[in-house]
Amino acid sequence: MGTEGVRTDRLSILLEQFDKATDMARARLSGLGDEEYLWEPVPGCWSIRRRGEAVTPRAFGPGEWVLDLGEPDIPAGEYAEVARQAASGMSVEKIAEDWSVSVARVEEVLAHTGEPEPDDTPLTTIAWRLNHLHYEFAGGWEWAFGERRQDPKRMVDFTPSAAVALERFWETVDRWRTAVGGVTEEQLDTVGFSQYPYGSDADEPFVGVIAGANLEFVHHMAEIALLRDLWRVRHALTGR
Repeated sequence: MGTEGVRTDRLSILLEQFDKATDMARARLSGLGDEEYLWEPVPGCWSIRRRGEAVTPRAFGPGEWVLDLGEPDIPAGEYAEVARQAASGMSVEKIAEDWSVSVARVEEVLAHTGEPEPDDTPLTTIAWRLNHLHYEFAGGWEWAFGERRQDPKRMVDFTPSAAVALERFWETVDRWRTAVGGVTEEQLDTVGFSQYPYGSDADEPFVGVIAGANLEFVHHMAEIALLRDLWRVRHALTGR
């Protein structure tokens, strides 16, 4: 197969990766119903809940339904990510700000990097994963292409309806994709082109932010796909 007309520049590669991932995700999310969307495979899952029924101390959202979020900490399953941040040149102070923890907590984590640790990352529902992505992409657009004003955690009105959630989600994803498609080479290399308030975007060239968004999308969609497989098998075995 020839390569004539095939673009191999940085942006084209990232866009092609994202387009293929979204195509696969749309197919995998087809037919998602409300019960499956909210299914908790084990007790203690993080999900979306009515405001008065939230089980985590920092659950957030602008409306009746909120997204679970626990106390600020670095889960043991994320120690390697903290080590990666430090290795990439992020200061301990910036890492602490990124995770909303103390400098002492970051130093403690870095001191234990490489040691076996139990993974205390909470299990989540499909609703949690999808809406986590939703507010991140909504905020990503706002703080790179929008007015850089709205709090990402107040931008998505979470809903128990899978159909409504998906419709709103894909609108947000499509808006992000359209905006990224128009980024210039200069903007790709601009540090702080995105000022997204949760994370290290402001300290990175925008090409890294785009790559990180792709990775986040693939990561969470893979988990959603696994949850759909578990739901299908459970339903087949139990008949409910």
